[in-house]
Amino acid sequence: MWTQREISLDPRPRGFHLITREVLDALPELGELDVGLLHLLIRHTSASLALNENASPDVRRDFESWFNQAVPERAPYWTHTLEGPDDMPAHVKASLLGPSLTLPVSRGRLALGTWQGIYLCEHRERGGGRSLVATLWGDRGGRD
Repeated sequence: MWTQREISLDPRPRGFHLITREVLDALPELGELDVGLLHLLIRHTSASLALNENASPDVRRDFESWFNQAVPERAPYWTHTLEGPDDMPAHVKASLLGPSLTLPVSRGRLALGTWQGIYLCEHRERGGGRSLVATLWGDRGGRD
């Protein structure tokens, strides 16, 4: 079975946002798979995807703090600044984390660790709505 669809995410402020539930809600076919893979691609160059702890909000705040320190705005070496001081740093952050995730599916569920969740990593102050391409493929096995 193959399924592909676009998942539209509402605009969010800069930060690390758990979107696991939104992804699962958009893909009811996932429950039909015995074994498979879910590939997610964010179609933007100033936001990224990550898989990390889904419990403590401190983790999300610490990620944001670290990335802002490591890739500062208004650094004198940025030349791509026409779209604002957060644009080039957002591109660098997105490149560091990456645009995609490939996740295993087992018995109708994502085979994630207990404390793992899917993050939208928004690197712009006002990045706007974001779009994911979700490609789900796998075998139904005994599921009909």
